[in-house]
Amino acid sequence: MSLSGEGAASMVASALSRRAAPVRAEFLRELLAYAAAGLAVIETPPAAAEALYRLADAVVEHGPP
Repeated sequence: MSLSGEGAASMVASALSRRAAPVRAEFLRELLAYAAAGLAVIETPPAAAEALYRLADAVVEHGPP
């Protein structure tokens, strides 16, 4: 993981630790939605699409709960 990725992971972990367990999933869903929207605005369409496809692949690979 890159240094900036480690910083982002630390920020997310910190934000999750301040939330009660029942609301953590909702927080992550909102974070992902805002991050995806941000990528669509600041990245080229192919770069944003690749990041979103990788995220979708991770969800599909994980499978249903």
